[in-house]
Amino acid sequence: MDDHAHVPFLNGHEQDGVHEQDGAAHDFLRSKNLRIALYSHDTMGIGHMRRNALIARTISCAGISDSILMVAGAREAATLALPTGTDCLTLPSYFKEPGGKYQSRHLGVSLSDLVALRAKTIAAALEAFRPDLLIVDKVPRGALRELDPALELLHARGKTRCVLGLRDILDDPATVRREWSDGAHEDAICDYYDAVWVYGDPAVYDQVREYEYPEAVAEKVRYTGYLMRPVRTVFSEFEDAEMLPLALSSSDRLHLCMVGGGQDGGQLAKTFAQVEFSPGTRGVIVTGPFMPPEVQQCLCRLAASKPRLSVLKVVADPDVLLSRADRVVVMGGYNTVCEVLSFGKRALIVPREKPRREQFIRAERLHDMGLVDMLRPDDVNPQVLTEWLTRERESPAGVNHRIDFNGAANLPRLLDEVLACPSGAGHNGFVERTIYHDAV
Repeated sequence: MDDHAHVPFLNGHEQDGVHEQDGAAHDFLRSKNLRIALYSHDTMGIGHMRRNALIARTISCAGISDSILMVAGAREAATLALPTGTDCLTLPSYFKEPGGKYQSRHLGVSLSDLVALRAKTIAAALEAFRPDLLIVDKVPRGALRELDPALELLHARGKTRCVLGLRDILDDPATVRREWSDGAHEDAICDYYDAVWVYGDPAVYDQVREYEYPEAVAEKVRYTGYLMRPVRTVFSEFEDAEMLPLALSSSDRLHLCMVGGGQDGGQLAKTFAQVEFSPGTRGVIVTGPFMPPEVQQCLCRLAASKPRLSVLKVVADPDVLLSRADRVVVMGGYNTVCEVLSFGKRALIVPREKPRREQFIRAERLHDMGLVDMLRPDDVNPQVLTEWLTRERESPAGVNHRIDFNGAANLPRLLDEVLACPSGAGHNGFVERTIYHDAV
């Protein structure tokens, strides 16, 4: 794809000569009682459902819809704070093994039976809900093609626009091209989707170029900018008491370790727990809901012998901790990295490299931009972490001027673009908007 890419609202700005929808069309869309559904497959971690929860909150706050249905592939979605007018249907869960294979997480059923159960549940829910818009997270056909019946149903009905939402980086290019070819994802995008939203900035990673999307897919791509929640500066006493140990004083320097859902973050957490925190500092580990019980127990035993270390299992809103943290050690998941950068914290990213290289690529790109520090998992030990935590270095400056974090603010305009299309028009129904940007 050349530098004259069809990517509207790049870096939160529209170029001269771009034609806005007129105000009457905008008001009409807002006045409709729109029904919006969001799907996430959630086979590993909680990032997909958290991203969809943020999108639901953005849609609700913008007055676009007061009837939003989240379909999530893990019951942990029910613990998220959802806006008024939003409800959640949680599906029986998949579990992704380290090698990438799937199995049932909780139910004693075969994988084929679980896929059939989830596929029928999704199709029945969307048939009854009759959404005006469906936003699918990451997988065009759903995990193990479980969305196929629902997509065919909505396509036949002809009244639902469909958007595919992709995080900034999916995996290394060779893997993505192979998986998309094997899974017929490009065909699904052409047949069923009106737009593809990339929740990122091509200044960091240009998916169209990196993954060599065919023209039919590239024409549907819109870079939204990174999805960022508004940064809060005021927290209630209840939140402080819930999130932080009572022994934490305002003079302590907080060193925070977060490992996403926790399923594969045990080694990093255990290494962090072996750091000796000096007087005036305190360590806090957030394990995530999927960390194996035996690893959580190990961490709790270590914390019991270290008065300056605390272990929290689940933190629904990490703002409280991030706002106080002096140093942050994290894996490289999309939501975590967005949150860390939004607070301008000095961060060390230790990305996983299996079963996908997405976190490694993200960390490497941001490290090359001078925004984070990075270590590979095999290079991390208690001594290395101690040295990094105690080394004096300024936090990254000017992050918001170098990367587009206006994804949430841009969503209402992108929604208008999709909803203004004639039903089933796909990319041919879009008003063409051309943005010029430098090659990455």
